[in-house]
Amino acid sequence: MLTIEEIKRFIDDDRASPKKHQAMVGLRYYEGEHDIRYYRIFYVDAEGQIQEDKHRSNIKISHPFFPEQVDQAVQYILSGKDGFIFSDDPELQKELNAYFNENEDFLAELYEVLTGAIVKGFENMYAYKKEDGRTAFQCADSLGVVEVKAKDTDDGCEYVIYWYVDSIAKDGKKIIRIEVWDKEQTWFYVQDGENGKILPDDSKKLNPRPHLLYTKDKSGQTYYDGFGFIPFFRLDNCRKQLSSLKAIKDLIDDYDLMACGLSNNIQDTSEALYVVAGFEGDNLDELITNIKAKKHIGVSEGGSVEIKTIDIPYEARQAKMELDERNIYRFGQALNTSGLKDTTATTNLAIKAAYSLLDLKANKMEIRLKQFMRKLLAVVLKEINEREDTDYRQENVYFRFEREVPTNAQENAQVELLEAQRRQAEVNTLLNLSTHLDNETMMELICEQLDVDYEDVKDKLPDPMTADPYSTDAALGVVQAVEPDHEGGGAV
Repeated sequence: MLTIEEIKRFIDDDRASPKKHQAMVGLRYYEGEHDIRYYRIFYVDAEGQIQEDKHRSNIKISHPFFPEQVDQAVQYILSGKDGFIFSDDPELQKELNAYFNENEDFLAELYEVLTGAIVKGFENMYAYKKEDGRTAFQCADSLGVVEVKAKDTDDGCEYVIYWYVDSIAKDGKKIIRIEVWDKEQTWFYVQDGENGKILPDDSKKLNPRPHLLYTKDKSGQTYYDGFGFIPFFRLDNCRKQLSSLKAIKDLIDDYDLMACGLSNNIQDTSEALYVVAGFEGDNLDELITNIKAKKHIGVSEGGSVEIKTIDIPYEARQAKMELDERNIYRFGQALNTSGLKDTTATTNLAIKAAYSLLDLKANKMEIRLKQFMRKLLAVVLKEINEREDTDYRQENVYFRFEREVPTNAQENAQVELLEAQRRQAEVNTLLNLSTHLDNETMMELICEQLDVDYEDVKDKLPDPMTADPYSTDAALGVVQAVEPDHEGGGAV
């Protein structure tokens, strides 16, 4: 069992770790909090001292490319309508649908886990028992999950510390709940502020508490049990647990800098400069008032007013921003929808090419997602086998993530029309050769062209022994046999 001093040390060390720091940067960018928000402008004064310039424009606008790319990848991976976990056993498939494919709560939690893994580099999910006795899963913020390795070896976890902010007190202090999990039970603690003292949680009637509490019989007697493992599962974005932001962060920062710099230039030069020669008066405020309010000023003989404007060199910034945007989508392996705006003129080949980088990213993530799902599946299969007295195994289950890619409807219709015309020409050719082939061979060839199983329709065709061998009626019967019934929609 971990002592309170050890718990605090593990949490503090984990908060200061480079891995969690990078994860927090990824989360910050996903929420639109870019480094541009901390951008400051300095200058060197006449005495050679560095001073912050608080008079120039310093516009700070974050351009959220990262959340778009993350949500795009997650929805693309989980875009299949029929689920993603399957079995050839109907009874097992029914159980899997209840736990995964048709369970909206699980799908919502899986969406959060996959999003967190891409944003932070890793995300956790933990298992628990619902009131009906079935195992369910819920996302756990990886920033609050601390894995404590065994003392004698680095393989596996001996404990998992899970902390989260439960509420914020009136004085602004965060009330933090801390849970320490091992393979059989959980300890509960509370902390008043990040630097406060950690104390046992008195609100828990049973502390430590076994993983599972349930009642049996009419006596209402409480039984205890443990999972036999620490019910936390981690999904990694890559082997080094790096956020997908790392590859494109510098490009996003450069885009923010170019865009905000252009805005600053426009803001600082939005007013024209008035060069006045021979002004009649000695009050500069009067000159400014006359320009803004009266739109005229008085000058002496030989005096003049000249309006000066500054041309902003925006072409270079604009070209750099366009280059950064292309590279952000390129190195972020995402779909740049700006090239698919005119969908009526975009061919299916162009759409497929545009999705190629997103497919590459999804393929890599899908491998790790399947490994992650196998861990959850092991828990579910064990529960099903114990409840239903079955012997289902991992080999009885497979995963298939079907992704939906939009297509050009007009091009699809043209392809279908050409395919129908090709089949019609082939059938007509066979009908012209009917006098040289026996009826049964003719029917089999026509069924082959129409992609129809001859064995399924041969009983509905004319008898080849009684039909005229030189008539095309028997061959036409194949087509009629697979035409839809006008009333019932079935074959006639």
